[in-house]
Amino acid sequence: MFNLLWGIAFVIVNFAFFLLCYRLFGKKGLYAWVGIATVIANIQVTKTISMPPNIVMTLGNTMYVTLYMTSDLINEKYGRREARTAVWFGFFTLLMTTVIMQMALKFTPDASDFAQESLENIFGLMPRLAMGSLTAYFISQFLDVRLYSWIRKYYSTSRQLWIRSNGSTMVSSFVDTLIFCTIAFAGRYDWGVWLQILLTTYVVKFLLTAAGTPILYIARSFKFAEEESAVQRASDTRISS
Repeated sequence: MFNLLWGIAFVIVNFAFFLLCYRLFGKKGLYAWVGIATVIANIQVTKTISMPPNIVMTLGNTMYVTLYMTSDLINEKYGRREARTAVWFGFFTLLMTTVIMQMALKFTPDASDFAQESLENIFGLMPRLAMGSLTAYFISQFLDVRLYSWIRKYYSTSRQLWIRSNGSTMVSSFVDTLIFCTIAFAGRYDWGVWLQILLTTYVVKFLLTAAGTPILYIARSFKFAEEESAVQRASDTRISS
């Protein structure tokens, strides 16, 4: 029961920081969130937990869902091109972190060192996890951006944001989960545990996506003076020309 209650608090804190990052730093904050979330999610996913009633799952799902929320929000407010750029930024961040940390692990530690074993436990798994995550992230995030833009052609009103966001995320997150679990965990766990991780991970992402919809509406309502000034300047330029 503790994990369930703590998990609810964990989700609230994650969503709160997502909103705060955007509120304080605007579009730059969304790019920063993409970079941070891709790394943190891949660290968290090394930890498996049990949720009532005895359901095995990995951490990192909340962070992954906020990545889809971020790409959808960027697509909604700044356009598909900006959303694709954010996806590339996240891909680069994860690739860079993986390469640098693998190089760091190769240093021979001093006799007084206490961190090598802990780092190996976390980042020693990262090449396989990163391969799964990079592949899943690359395919699913670009799929999400494309699906969001496609759905927007048919459901384009302000109130229909939940259709665009949930529709694109629920499809792309299943693709993400299937690819990642296959590459990262196939052969590592027996078939029953692997299937349970796959199903519970997707169900959790499904629920978190629904829970994150009101957060997305709140984030979309944020106004930034510098962005409105840029829009006004562009409008003035078109009028004067």
